[in-house]
Amino acid sequence: MAGTSYNDADSGLRAGLRQDMLPLAFPHIPGLDLAGVITAVGEGVSDWSVGDAVVTLLPADAPGAAAEYVAASAEALATAPRTVELADAAALPLVGLTAWQALFEHADLKPGQSILINGAGSAVGGYAVQLAAQAGATVTATAGARSRDRVRAYGADRIVDYAVTPVVQALAGQHFDVVLQLAPAGPEENAQLVDLVADGGAFVSVTTPAAQDAGRAVRTVHVFGRSDVTQLAELVARVDAGDLVIEVAQRLPLADLATVHARAADQFAQIAELAAQAEGGDLAERLRADQAAVRAPAAAGELAGKTVLIP
Repeated sequence: MAGTSYNDADSGLRAGLRQDMLPLAFPHIPGLDLAGVITAVGEGVSDWSVGDAVVTLLPADAPGAAAEYVAASAEALATAPRTVELADAAALPLVGLTAWQALFEHADLKPGQSILINGAGSAVGGYAVQLAAQAGATVTATAGARSRDRVRAYGADRIVDYAVTPVVQALAGQHFDVVLQLAPAGPEENAQLVDLVADGGAFVSVTTPAAQDAGRAVRTVHVFGRSDVTQLAELVARVDAGDLVIEVAQRLPLADLATVHARAADQFAQIAELAAQAEGGDLAERLRADQAAVRAPAAAGELAGKTVLIP
């Protein structure tokens, strides 16, 4: 292992919130993103050799990459980018694939269409802005002061500072072919964002879902990123071509992983509570019955941006 990275999905798995979808036996090694060097190959593997640098997205129910060594399926590996530090490549798989799949599989984004990316300063948002702009879409992005310049450099045509004016208010009366929701929101806020979708358009969320029947032929989709080696190889090719930037906010030793979870606890607790409001049912009951699983012990500082952890 050269590196893994923290994702909010790691906190969800740690808290046991998705045992209905991904039953895990604890203790469990976390870390979905993998960047590393092959040290051994299994019988019958011919496409990879010892010494190859690779990246992949590991299955969520398999032992993860927060380790010195990890076993991974040969069929799921992609050659690592050659133009960035290998550890930094761990910031690509899950969030890059989530952005790609949200835009092109679920939203079916086409050249000339308009898209609102709400939460463009997030890890997924950075890739989404770059990919949407490169696809020929007109990109409106929400970003605060900390990420505004970076989001603009990624190709956003217009920036809405949500800290100055609420997004729905700033864009009142406007409509977009696609609204990509990357910020945690409750049912009411998601409904207001759905109203910004043009008739026949798509509302795609990677955080909290919107109502399925939005009317006006608007499709609402709740996206969970999945492994796809062809798509990952395309993302890597764009990185090496200089067309896709991997943004890493900080690099920490793997021994600091518990501290990273603690620094992300408040943010994740907010996401989890909003998800419970949107989904209700068993998830909400488990959340409220076991807040200790969601929250981690307090730690100094706030987790901001993509964090890479290096063994």
